[in-house]
Amino acid sequence: MPTPMTSMTATSFLRPSLPAVAAAVLVALLSGCAVTRVDPPAPVTAPAQYKEDGLWKQARPATAEPVPEQWWTLFDDPVLNDLQRRLVIGNENLKAAVAQLAGARAALEASRSALLPTLSVGVSGTRSASPDGNVTNGTINRGPTNSVQASLNASWEPDLWGRLRLASEGAGATLQATADDLAAARLSAQATLAQTYFSLRTAEAQEALYDRSVQAYQRSLDLTQARYQSGVAARSDVLQAQTQLRSAQAQLLETRSTRAQLAHAIAVLLGLPPSALELSKNAALPTPPEVPMMLPSQLLERRPDIAAAQRRVASAYAQIGVADAAYFPSLTLSGSAGYRSSTLSKLLSAPNLFWSLGPSLAQAIFDGGQRKLASAQARTSAEVATSTYRQTVLTALQEVEDNLILADHLREEARLQQEALESAQRNLELVTDQYRAGTVSFLDVTTAQNSAFNAEASLLSVRNRQLAAISLLLKNVAGRWTPA
Repeated sequence: MPTPMTSMTATSFLRPSLPAVAAAVLVALLSGCAVTRVDPPAPVTAPAQYKEDGLWKQARPATAEPVPEQWWTLFDDPVLNDLQRRLVIGNENLKAAVAQLAGARAALEASRSALLPTLSVGVSGTRSASPDGNVTNGTINRGPTNSVQASLNASWEPDLWGRLRLASEGAGATLQATADDLAAARLSAQATLAQTYFSLRTAEAQEALYDRSVQAYQRSLDLTQARYQSGVAARSDVLQAQTQLRSAQAQLLETRSTRAQLAHAIAVLLGLPPSALELSKNAALPTPPEVPMMLPSQLLERRPDIAAAQRRVASAYAQIGVADAAYFPSLTLSGSAGYRSSTLSKLLSAPNLFWSLGPSLAQAIFDGGQRKLASAQARTSAEVATSTYRQTVLTALQEVEDNLILADHLREEARLQQEALESAQRNLELVTDQYRAGTVSFLDVTTAQNSAFNAEASLLSVRNRQLAAISLLLKNVAGRWTPA
């Protein structure tokens, strides 16, 4: 039979008193108010239109439909499509970004769990002896004694000043920023792969051009040697033809080396050793897609790097509230209950019941300025995050402006260069026929051959730059626009 005192104590544990209920209600009301919150500045507003308004008209956001996530399909290249599919699977940098995202998600869950009470269960057993003996039930026992205990402990820190809630909001913003970082890394890797692939195809087209040039220069050398042996041409014509041929052969070897290095770079992007990737040669460059005439600046709001910078501003301002909450006292509610006995067989009996319940209020009085410094550091970090965000927006606007004007001018430059190539090829045909007829010198043939070769090489370079500019423009607007 339990003693009356023991019965009353156990009943008090199960039935809270009126002051305890009032304290719990007050805690709940206070915890709903975050008095330390500092709101971040408003996001940067994108301009209504780009500077190059003579080329690119203003468009409303509602008219800008996002393209499919696979933005590179605008180039209509099956090999590029397959490489992009393999990129998101094997790229090691993307795997690292995925791991960082998992870590940020775990940090968010940890910050949310801090809002909940903690509960622990413990079982312990000891055997002890003391020279002065142990007091058990008012009796001094000078021999070894046993103690067995089973306990249940609970504690909860009410979020009176919003510290825990702001920490959770900051962790949530960091998680979103990390997800945006993953999207930005994926977009950057995709754009890098596209540009490297275009350079690879350009190198293959240049290799085919040098190969044709070597064959043409070999024919010119044979013709010049035949004319020299017949006494029609001078020795200098033969030497000039040999110089042309050897120079073209050296350039051919250089182009093959460049092509091999670009293939190695693509393999590494895919997460493969260079020897594990084989790409068949194709001297034809992809056709550049048409850039739409309606390209709103609001597309920048979809860029993952801008979104990540904005999320970090929100996270930094949440940390200001967390730091300022240290100026206020912290309240912890804790309770424990269990059984303690000298024998395990009598452990779970009412006389062996013990319990405790009560609040703990703590307030730092002197900390050597640590709270003030922590608050100043949080505000400095918020200012840095804000400036970084604004600079990211400005850089994004510059990138789009640069590639807008570059894509348009390169399109016109490619057209003019194509006309120059056609004229140079016609001139080469005429001069070659005149040389066979003996009406012009071999120097005229050399000049015409070099003009035709340089015109075609320049056209390949312009087309490669055009593809790169459009690819970068797609990256600058987060791979989204509506094709014309």
